[in-house]
Amino acid sequence: MKSSKFKYQRVSGTTAEHCCVPQCQASRKYNSVLSFFTFPADEELRRKWIVNIRRDKFTVTPHTRVCSRHFRTEDIREPASETGRRLLKKGVVPVLFEWNNFSLPPTRPGVWERRERPPSPEDDREDTPDNITPDNVTFGVLMQHDYASKPEAAVVDLVLEENTSLREENRLLRQQIEGLTLRQRFGIHRFAASDKDIRFFTRFASYDLLMRFWGLIANSLPSMVSVRQAQRGALTESNATTHSLQPIDEFFLFLNYLALGSKQRDLADRYGIHQSTVSRIITTWSNFLFTVLGSVRIWIPEEEIQRKLPADFKDYPDTTVILDCTELRCQCPSSPLLQSEVFSSYKSHCTLKGLIGIAPHGAVTFVSALYAGSISDKQITRESGVLNLLKPGMAVMVDRGFLIDDIVPCKVYRPAFLSGRPQMSASEVRETQAIARLRVHVERSIRRVKEHKFFDSVIPLRVFGSINQLYTVACLLTNYENGPLVKAWAKKPEI
Repeated sequence: MKSSKFKYQRVSGTTAEHCCVPQCQASRKYNSVLSFFTFPADEELRRKWIVNIRRDKFTVTPHTRVCSRHFRTEDIREPASETGRRLLKKGVVPVLFEWNNFSLPPTRPGVWERRERPPSPEDDREDTPDNITPDNVTFGVLMQHDYASKPEAAVVDLVLEENTSLREENRLLRQQIEGLTLRQRFGIHRFAASDKDIRFFTRFASYDLLMRFWGLIANSLPSMVSVRQAQRGALTESNATTHSLQPIDEFFLFLNYLALGSKQRDLADRYGIHQSTVSRIITTWSNFLFTVLGSVRIWIPEEEIQRKLPADFKDYPDTTVILDCTELRCQCPSSPLLQSEVFSSYKSHCTLKGLIGIAPHGAVTFVSALYAGSISDKQITRESGVLNLLKPGMAVMVDRGFLIDDIVPCKVYRPAFLSGRPQMSASEVRETQAIARLRVHVERSIRRVKEHKFFDSVIPLRVFGSINQLYTVACLLTNYENGPLVKAWAKKPEI
């Protein structure tokens, strides 16, 4: 019996066609007993197929297939010969899926079949009176049915009261269901009452701080451009497209991606959306925040730096910026030439390198683009553009290996070198210790950036197209996510 079921199936295939239905892993390469059908040419029928298989914004190609597991047996026309092909009957659509256990619910019986009716006493009468006329026949038949009689006013009032009560009960039940769904759905509102959870999922110190930042960017949302539309060459505003998540939950998803380094497949499962939608959201929001935050001037004027200068910098009052480089480990390219470009002799690994500058009071005031890991600190300082912001009256504070004295137009504070001497003088030791205590705060700022776990692991090559946006956004977000870098530097509010 089993062989007769499969005798019309193809026993081998030359292509690796696979089923496009979500959660279905059927492939012609590994399954010779299934048939794979192309989408119908009729637009209306094709739309029904796409709706049934639950593929939103799905592009059908000549190679897109749906396997025979998703069609009822009576929907498939078997071939007349063993060498023939199985075909679908006209107008059928796929209806059997994993989410309905590959079965359809039984058809619901009609109203007449569901309702039990008592036998009519007139059914037992065998004889028919002879004095029945057409008029009294009609009247007699009508009087046998409840709907032919006029209902009493009290009955109507009772039914209306019952309908009103049922409507109110349905409304309250619907509100309870919506409230329960809102609490259970994975999104920002689920964790609004826990600052600890907000810190874990977003790196923002509190829900209030996150909402304040949302208020800063919310007015720019209408200008957000969907990446999906941009790739098609039709740049449209994001509010003109259909979203499966609210904008604030898309923003929360993007922060999860940065803060936790979550895989896109994991985020798709958490939020109940397709993995391609997760990818679109991440790319769209990285570009959007890169544009919005990048339009804010973060380089602080000299007089403002002097006004907020911490007391610890009293011996270095002209310090404008503390510079340091950071390296992010990345996947090793297959090309030997590219490997030599991104290989860092300091980290002994393939890296991307960026320059970060902070003001003396701890705010990030400069972020460079990322460069190949083989670049030197001096070269990245020259190419990053920070030299255009420095003036002769300023001073920069750097690490011992930052040899940029001959390229900057201002003073450089750097720990002293031995320079062939057996030991340093007492004043040089004190100065080295003082600069090291102050310069270490730029490393603390870099550590805040790397608390976004996305940068704490090896960056895959596939995200290199948007890595500059992700890195810059993470650096700029540290100015909004946290409190002061050093609590003692926090200015008390003026009364």
